[in-house]
Amino acid sequence: MRMAQASGSDPKRVEEFDLPAVLDRVKTAGRQVLAELRKIIVGEDEPIDQVLSAMFAGGHCMIQGPPGTAKTILIASLAKVMNLEFKRIQFTPDLMPSDISGTEILEEDTSTGHRFVKFVKGPVFCNILMADEINRTPPKTQAALLEVMQEKQVTIGGKTYPLPLPHYVLATQISLEQEGTYPLPEAQQDRFMLSVAMNYLGEDDEVQVVRQSTSLSRVELKQVIAGDELLRFQQAVRRVTLPAELGRYIVDLVAASRPTVAGCPDFVREYIAWGAGLRASQNMALAAKSAAAQDGRDTVTADDIRKAIVPVLRHRIGLSFRAEVDRVTVEDVIRKLVESVSEPAVA
Repeated sequence: MRMAQASGSDPKRVEEFDLPAVLDRVKTAGRQVLAELRKIIVGEDEPIDQVLSAMFAGGHCMIQGPPGTAKTILIASLAKVMNLEFKRIQFTPDLMPSDISGTEILEEDTSTGHRFVKFVKGPVFCNILMADEINRTPPKTQAALLEVMQEKQVTIGGKTYPLPLPHYVLATQISLEQEGTYPLPEAQQDRFMLSVAMNYLGEDDEVQVVRQSTSLSRVELKQVIAGDELLRFQQAVRRVTLPAELGRYIVDLVAASRPTVAGCPDFVREYIAWGAGLRASQNMALAAKSAAAQDGRDTVTADDIRKAIVPVLRHRIGLSFRAEVDRVTVEDVIRKLVESVSEPAVA
């Protein structure tokens, strides 16, 4: 199946897009990236798959977990195996928006004495931006990423500066129970396609990490993907077919999380303060399409959607005080949501 795509501004220029061939490359590349990352990251195949699903679809990721669970290593290693420009911002309470996006400075030409305004780009001008401990900084600075994540551009002094493509924001977040944290606004969280959880390892995996990380051996990661390939992967993911029945199932599942919707389950009114919005449905569909593409398929199945449900909804559902009292987690609520909405039988 070959699809024609307009290239550039000239309608006469047409680029052939061989979807089966690109999907086959997506499948191969995903396995190659996983194999490389396994050299340095142990026992975290599922989180890696989820981050790749977001990146192949062009989305951003929030990566959460206790200290020492390889969040930073994962992001930095992805930049290496994909040969992408990587920059890291350590979010702190005194970080300013200009420290992220850049600032305008006044310079003077020594030969003519003419003064002019020059824009100095911030660290956001890269392919992979690691926003480390993003909830350590106040909302004013967190908001500097809104335009970056949604529009992939920065506007300063009335001028717009496009970011290099592909562009990803991969953020880490520390536990909100710790002092000195600022919860991300709902609008900010909604910009992250997936929320990926990295947890403590099992005993055998931890022993392997301890022995490997305290030895003299050093791991060399190989580049297996380039930036232009990732852009083609994003096009391929959007060409994957989502059957109408599964599209309706996604919408019904997300709508069931909203306590203000008539007919929602009783536990939703009891345990959910605010439910997921439209972006949850869109990103669940994209994540399912990306999962299908990683398997080399051009059509989404129910299993692809099951893989996407938790990472898409985890950060888009706000729990009520009753849920906190009853020690009900967001994963518990999502599990009950899945049980309450009938999955369609699609061949």
